[in-house]
This record gives sequence, structure tokens and C-alpha cells, in this order.
Amino acid sequence: MGSLGLFARLVAASLGGQARYPASALMLTVGQFIGTGIEMIAVWALFHRFGDVQGWRIGEVALFYGLVNCMFAIADALGRGFDTLGTEFLRTGAFDRLLLRPRPLALQLMGHDVRISRLGRLLQGLAVIAFATMNAGIAWTPSSIAIALFALAGGVALFLGILVLQGTLSFWTVESLEIANVLTYGGVQAAQFPLAVYAQWFRRALTFVVPLACVAYYPVLAILGRGDPLGAPAWVGLVSPLAGFIFLGAAFGAWRLGLRRYASTGS
Repeated sequence: MGSLGLFARLVAASLGGQARYPASALMLTVGQFIGTGIEMIAVWALFHRFGDVQGWRIGEVALFYGLVNCMFAIADALGRGFDTLGTEFLRTGAFDRLLLRPRPLALQLMGHDVRISRLGRLLQGLAVIAFATMNAGIAWTPSSIAIALFALAGGVALFLGILVLQGTLSFWTVESLEIANVLTYGGVQAAQFPLAVYAQWFRRALTFVVPLACVAYYPVLAILGRGDPLGAPAWVGLVSPLAGFIFLGAAFGAWRLGLRRYASTGS
């Protein structure tokens, strides 16, 4: 069986196991939908009170929000194995079993526990994108759809890279550190708003350290047909999602360094 075939089998087994308890899967999915939806209600309340934030309207910000949540929902579903690497694999010695299989470790971990509940955040993100389309008058042309899909792919790669780095730290800490949530959930919160509303040092961090602006801010500007208040040229949004793939490649470089350090449990 090829690597991709094995990955598909692992995903099907994970989803099939959850489908055996449909009520639980449905409630978790609805819970994700409602839980993330409350965040959007808070954003709506902010704009309902003040009208706009530095010239940005609710429909435009909703596009940032919806696109980023779709990115994270997919990455979170695929990266669960890296998130739980320390507690479920390293501390128990189960990681040795993965090393014995002649298939890429990354694919095995990505297919380990694909959660149906993440569909709730994904659907909520798509609903917010529909809301943004109606309120911001977005014209979904073939070029804007292509930009959105490219940004989505780059964003999934970026968030997956963050989860890979979180798993890599487990080779030293033997358990997943909650501090990594600063980059995952914190990154989602930061990327939900235009980059221009933040302080300069934070803008640089979101562009050059963890390039969330490259997969969200600049592509959304291109979709909206809006110029950058910070002065970036219009073509940046067409190529900036590549930063997500570069970040993922760097994360896997760190992963290989951590893997060399692994010395088993000694059992």
C-alpha cells in the first residue's frame, strides 16, 4: 500500500470510529460551531457599536475571520497527532511502533485522529464568508476564487507547521506545551483582524516570524480589491501565501532535528 493510500485508510478508520457514536460526534460538531460562532457575535457587537475600526467595515473583517477559521479548522483536523505526540506516543512508548512502519511518520500522525468535530469550525467559517460576501459586496470571480484557495492552502500549511513545531518540542519536554497555543489559537485571533490595526512591532512579527499576514491579510486585500494602508504593492497578495509552505518546510526541518534526538523509552 502506498503512503497516500495508507493515509486515506487511517483517516477512514478515525472517522469511522467516531461515526459509531453519531450523537456524540454531532454534539461535538455543533459545540464547535456554536463556540466559534460566539466569537463572531462579539466582533459584530464591536462594529455595531462603533460602525468601523480605522476605516474597516464589518463585511471586510468578516472575510478575514471566515478565511482564517477555515484554515485552522482543516489544519487542526490534520495535525491532531502532532498536538498529542508527547502524551499519547512519547510517554507511552507507542512512538516506537510508528518508527517500525515503513511509511512517513508525518502521514501516520496526520491520519492518527482526524476529528469530525472540526467540521463545526469549518462550517462556521464558510457561513461567515457568505456573510462577508453579502455585506462587503465581494464579486467572486475566477481570479478571486483562485486567490482564496491559494491563501487557504497556504494557511493550512502554516498552521500545520505550527502544530509540527509543537510536536517537535515534545522530544525535549515529553509532553505538549500549552504555550504553543499562543501561536495556534492566538494566531487565529490575531489574523481575524486587518494587520493595519496593530502596532508596528506586532505587524512585523505576524509577517516575518509567524507569517499569518501573508496567508490572510494580503490575500484578502487582493480579493477585496483594496489597497494596503501600509503601502504594500498589490501583487504581494498573489504570492504571499507561499510563506505558509516555506514555514511548513522549516517546521519539518526542525522536526527532523528533534527526531534525531529521540532515544525511545528504554522499554
